Amino acid sequence: MKFPHAFRTIVGLATVLALTACGAGVGAQSGGEPRQGGDITFLIDSLGDTWIPNNSAISSFQGHIWGHVTDKLVYVDDKGAVSPWIAEKWDQNPTATEFTLHLKDGVTFSDKTPLDAAAVVVNLDIWSKGDPARGINPIGLFPKTYERSEAVDAKTVKVFFKAPTLGFIPTLGYHGSILISPKTIALPAAQQADLSNDIGSGPFTVASWKEGDSVVLKKRPDYNWAPAALGKQGPAELDSITYKLVAEPSVRTSAVQSGQADVAYNPSPQELKSFKDQGFTTATPRYLGFVNGYAVNTKAAPFDDLKVRQAFQHGIDRAEIISTVYTEDWLPAKSLFQSNVPGATDRSADFAFDAAKSNALLDEAGWVKGADGVRAKDGKQLALTLYSNPYLAASKSIDELVAQQLGKLGFKVGIQSFDVVTYGERVKINNPNIAAYEITRSFIDAGTVAGVLTDANKGENWFGLGQSDAKLVELATGVARSENVEARAKILDELQGYVLQQGYYVPLTQIVQRIYLQSPKLKGVTYNGIAYANYYTASLTS
Repeated sequence: MKFPHAFRTIVGLATVLALTACGAGVGAQSGGEPRQGGDITFLIDSLGDTWIPNNSAISSFQGHIWGHVTDKLVYVDDKGAVSPWIAEKWDQNPTATEFTLHLKDGVTFSDKTPLDAAAVVVNLDIWSKGDPARGINPIGLFPKTYERSEAVDAKTVKVFFKAPTLGFIPTLGYHGSILISPKTIALPAAQQADLSNDIGSGPFTVASWKEGDSVVLKKRPDYNWAPAALGKQGPAELDSITYKLVAEPSVRTSAVQSGQADVAYNPSPQELKSFKDQGFTTATPRYLGFVNGYAVNTKAAPFDDLKVRQAFQHGIDRAEIISTVYTEDWLPAKSLFQSNVPGATDRSADFAFDAAKSNALLDEAGWVKGADGVRAKDGKQLALTLYSNPYLAASKSIDELVAQQLGKLGFKVGIQSFDVVTYGERVKINNPNIAAYEITRSFIDAGTVAGVLTDANKGENWFGLGQSDAKLVELATGVARSENVEARAKILDELQGYVLQQGYYVPLTQIVQRIYLQSPKLKGVTYNGIAYANYYTASLTS
């Protein structure tokens, strides 16, 4: 695979480290004026395991590429505010079961075919249903109530739902809701897995890619339909973006310090202050979604017991996690949702750290401490394995601290770590051997969470409950089927409290999953509601 002039080889670890000292003062040179053009290199720790758009769009890593190659129907900022993009405006009926999208005129995919109403219908259908026969998945948080859509004319799409779906419009800004050419969507999965076949309408196109190594994007000269919220129209300022796979965090950050790269993804949180002091730019945008925490499998012992789940919840000292693992950029969890999610409420009292309460609950549940400090019941130890989430840079450090905290209560906690691909294969929700699954999941609208809490309407069933908890089903369904935001807010608050009081979800911290170290010469980067860096608005200073 040949790469354009934008590609810069990242040299070996020894050379990078040797050059770091020379680059440490680069921040002092950042006062130049923005210039047009230029090429940047973004060092990333994974590029995922497939480029099939539907199957890869949920990946924290591939979402960076899709965000530049494709557009969305709406734009959602970091406060959850929705504004027009390819959909210039929209209407809905009083019961939120029918929506009409009015599309921007003149938008084309990079192969020059129109992004019209017919193309949007094809995308909506594949997001909702996927195509199992071709091995193409539906988009995970797309509303399960979707019925159909139709092209009224070239610029108008009518969308029908089986039940009220207030979250439909915001979810069009989710990072899985990427607009792809119908020609790409019609291809067999094996051909869609070739990134060069995946045609979008975004401000960049794929110049070249090498599986497991790199992706090079080049500017699209005729792009002129960015969301107004970004305050810019026309083509991007940068000429190209090279995403290069570099697994070792220290190599990524050293390359930015030495000037060999412009962005390092997921540096260690504890290093951020040092980078800032040297004049580098750091960014820790919070996304809309769930806080970092554990979804508890109620079918797996010992969490089939409410008192054990509650002991787990109250046995974690979250303030110690923030002070030990993180920095002041991180905030304590107040619910199972991030506090910037519209509809999130403060439910921190439902899971507050209280070691005495945890010990009492375990005593009541019949778990007795042995001479080694580990509790046991009926000849079985109170054992738990935590699986560090590779999508979160600090996950292993958090798990190690949680293991220490729970160990004082009498839990015997083991930790296992896998790379991204292996983790995806082995650590799955509803795996009977996984008692606690660490969540780092974004969403755009809280109404979509009903699709994960139970298996109603083919939901993901995070807690292994099926539909056995009638109150949870009632609350989740009530949130999903509310016809207005005011009515939904009351049910959403009750749902958050109920899930936490039942020990189904164990919050840790408000998540900053995407951490960026950037050259001070890179200016004008923006971040959307799911914390992806957008380099369409960026420029390099001379």
